[in-house]
Amino acid sequence: MTALEGAFSEGFVEADGFRIRTMEAGQGTPLIHLHGAGGMRLTQAHTLLSRQYRVIVFEMPGFGLSPVNDRTQSVRELGATMARAVSALGIERCNVIATSFAARVAFWLALQEPGRVQALVLEAPAAIRPAGHQPPSGAPEQIARQLFAHPERAAPMALDPDVQAKQRALTGRLRGPDRDADLEARLRELATPTLVLFGTLDRVIPPEMGRYYKELLPNCQLVFVYDAGHEISTDRPEAFTDVTADFLERHEAFVINRKETLISP
Repeated sequence: MTALEGAFSEGFVEADGFRIRTMEAGQGTPLIHLHGAGGMRLTQAHTLLSRQYRVIVFEMPGFGLSPVNDRTQSVRELGATMARAVSALGIERCNVIATSFAARVAFWLALQEPGRVQALVLEAPAAIRPAGHQPPSGAPEQIARQLFAHPERAAPMALDPDVQAKQRALTGRLRGPDRDADLEARLRELATPTLVLFGTLDRVIPPEMGRYYKELLPNCQLVFVYDAGHEISTDRPEAFTDVTADFLERHEAFVINRKETLISP
């Protein structure tokens, strides 16, 4: 167990026929985190956010230590499952952070439960991808160079081959087309305040994809984080926490405090 993991309490919630693992710390307004395709990974940003919020990190069914998930057939279904998991924890209202792959999951959660989600923060979202996009692949060192602007600052990636294979099969089945016309049409009606964050050095999803979210979402703020790659919360945990917490407090009226590290178009 890492020092970060030691600061969080492990739990489980039964929802939609799945036993879903959680890691939780802090008190206050619930802040749900849905992880990317690589599975649950706690960062310093989780610890920083737990000083202000009740941070609950879900390990979605089929990822990490959970059993193989052969049942879920779409991100829309996964969004419904995670909405039921939130409900099973007795949470009526919450904020949601979604990383990369989980952006589509979070969108469907918010579309199906509009009264439950107060605000969305999308970290390097992969809900809208350039044509022919390929996810990170290769040896752990190669994947790290794709995910992080500063892989030397990140904790070593312990990639169990069996877990990798399980997660690749699941995300391959769920990732869908690079442009999901059904989802994008629905996004035009999603009034939930949304913050989209891209690292200026993202090597997985081009930061310029952020403009599509601005065009589609009626209540969207787009911010670029300097000197950060795809995993913004690992590369720049303080900057990620600052802008996220400020947005969650003020929504569309939020003020960016760290102007030397952030730029909002």
